[in-house]
Amino acid sequence: MENLKKTPLVNEYEKYGGKTIDFAGWALPVQFEGIILEHHTVRNSAGLFDVSHMGEISVQGKDVLKLCQHLLTNDVSKLKDNQVLYTFMCNEAGGVVDDLLIYRFSQEDFLLVVNASNVDKDYEWIINHKSDFEAEVKNISKDMCQLALQGPKAESILQKLTDYNLAEIKFFYAKRNVSISGRECMISRTGYTGEDGFEIYTKPEDLVYLWETILKEGESQGVKPIGLGARDTLRFEANLPLYGNELSEEITPLEAGFGFFVKLDKEEFIGKEALVKQKQQGLTRKIVGFEMVDRGIPRHCYEVFKNHENIGFVTTGYLSPTLGKNVGLAMIDINNASMDEEIEIQIRNKKAKARIVSRKFYVKGK
Repeated sequence: MENLKKTPLVNEYEKYGGKTIDFAGWALPVQFEGIILEHHTVRNSAGLFDVSHMGEISVQGKDVLKLCQHLLTNDVSKLKDNQVLYTFMCNEAGGVVDDLLIYRFSQEDFLLVVNASNVDKDYEWIINHKSDFEAEVKNISKDMCQLALQGPKAESILQKLTDYNLAEIKFFYAKRNVSISGRECMISRTGYTGEDGFEIYTKPEDLVYLWETILKEGESQGVKPIGLGARDTLRFEANLPLYGNELSEEITPLEAGFGFFVKLDKEEFIGKEALVKQKQQGLTRKIVGFEMVDRGIPRHCYEVFKNHENIGFVTTGYLSPTLGKNVGLAMIDINNASMDEEIEIQIRNKKAKARIVSRKFYVKGK
C-alpha cells in the first residue's frame, strides 16, 4: 500500500474499521462494517463515501462550449448555469474513452468530473483534441476532494450543517460557495447509488473535518461510512454503469444501452460517424439484465452460453442485497437478448441456468 495514492482521509479508515484495498492505484476502503450492512444503510438511511479519488478537469475560455460539444456525446449547449450533465467521451470508433459529469458554471467555465483510473488518459485526450479551440484545460484533481452523502436522510442530515436551503438544489444541479459547518464547499445533487443525495467538493485541508462533522451530526439518523464494495452493489442495482465493466474503449454507449446520452442530431462530435453507422446497421450485441435460476453467483467476465454456444460475458454480477437474489448484467449476442429468454452462465466448471430480466433491479420509491 506504500506506493498507492492516498486521500487525506487515509488515517480515518482504520478508526472506523475500514479494510483498505488497491483501487485504480489508490488506497481506498472496500468496506467498514460489511458490504451488505453498508448497502442497506444507504438504502434506508444515509451513507458517507470518500470519493476524493475521482478526477476533476477544469475547462475555461471563449471556446469552451465548442470544445466540449466536440469532445462529448451529450448536448452541452442545453446546459444552464450550475447545471450538471452525464455524458460520454468517445473515440473515433465510438468506444468510450470515459463516462463523466460535466458542470457548467458560466458560458466560459466548465468542470469535468472523471473516473479515477482515467484522469491522466482523459486529460491527455482532451489536450490532444483541443485543436484550435480557445480554451484552457487544467487537471485540478489535486486541489479538490470529494465526499458523497447518499440516502433518503442525506438532506436532513446535511441541512443541519448549513444555512443554505438544500431543497433549492434540484437534481443534477450544483451550488458553489456553500458553507458547511464553516467550510466553503460546492454541493451538487448527484450521486452513484440510485438514492437522493449530494456530492460535496472541498479543499483537501477541510476533508477530515467535514468527514468527522457529517458522521457525528448524522449519527442519530444512522449515517455510516461506506466503502467501495457497497458503492458497487448500489450503483449496479440502479443500472448505473461502471467503466471497465459496462463501458470501455471496446464497448459503445449504444451497446451498453445508454443511447439517451448520445445526441446523434448534434452537428459533430468525436465518434459520431461510427455511432450513426452502428445505429443504422443495427446492434449485434447489447447488455441485458439476468436473474439466476440455478444456484451460483455470477461474476465479472464469466462466460455466457445459449445452446452450448458462447454468446457473451458477464459485465457485473452479485447477490443483490436489496432483492436477495443472484442477478447480473451481461454483454450478449443481440439474437439471444429477448426478455425472459433462458441463458447459461459458466460458474467455475458448471453451466448454471439464468433468465433475462429488466436491468433496473432497483428503482427508488418502488
